[in-house]
Amino acid sequence: MKVQLLRNASLVLTIGEKTLLVDPYLAPKETYNAFDFTGNDRRNPLVDLPLSEQQLADLIAHTDAVLLTHIHPDHWDEKARELLPKHIPVLCQPANEATIREQGYTHVRPVADELTWEGIKISRTSGQHGTGQIGERMGIVSGYVISDGSEAVYIAGDTIWCDDVQQALDKYQPTKIIVNGGGARFAEGDAIVMDIPDILQVCNYAPAASVWVVHLEAVNHGKQSREDIRKAVQDHQLAHRCFVPEDGAFLF
Repeated sequence: MKVQLLRNASLVLTIGEKTLLVDPYLAPKETYNAFDFTGNDRRNPLVDLPLSEQQLADLIAHTDAVLLTHIHPDHWDEKARELLPKHIPVLCQPANEATIREQGYTHVRPVADELTWEGIKISRTSGQHGTGQIGERMGIVSGYVISDGSEAVYIAGDTIWCDDVQQALDKYQPTKIIVNGGGARFAEGDAIVMDIPDILQVCNYAPAASVWVVHLEAVNHGKQSREDIRKAVQDHQLAHRCFVPEDGAFLF
């Protein structure tokens, strides 16, 4: 299994001869308006993809399926829907199945609990995309544990540290964990994805696991930088197993 970070939460998973594209956010830099109510009017995405147009076209051509944690626009954008053919399999949480079908995709497979696709086991986990009324407005989100039979990775998705994450760690005992960090938040309310204390909590709760932090420096409501997170990880003597990759890097 190989995992490459593209940008934000977009990942390329290569498992055997199959390629899964996770949460594709594919537009060029500054294509979209800023997210509202953030106190920051920078247009999104904040940075370009680490791919040329030809490399992106090659990736699309070699993608066997799409896996969506949820369908907020920084995880499933207009450009992705423009580029990805409507016949490609799209694996998603049940709450998003109808919308994705309405967008024209004909092979939508909701992951209610778990399913096996091309020999790859995909188990859905829950999460909490913020707290209070903001968390409710952000809607249902999911993560996934993806296993090829010999190794597995837990992609937590857009969630803060919460009982759902703890239960996923207890149930699956993953040794490879990918979390969405940056402490994104609106002008009012708490973080809607993991901030530094949450990331440290994951590391401490799963002491045998390696943790990679993504979802950084790509959208205007992110509050914590790669440098911020790396410093905290170093200060807590976790740099040997908590990593903050650059866009385009292979996690493993």
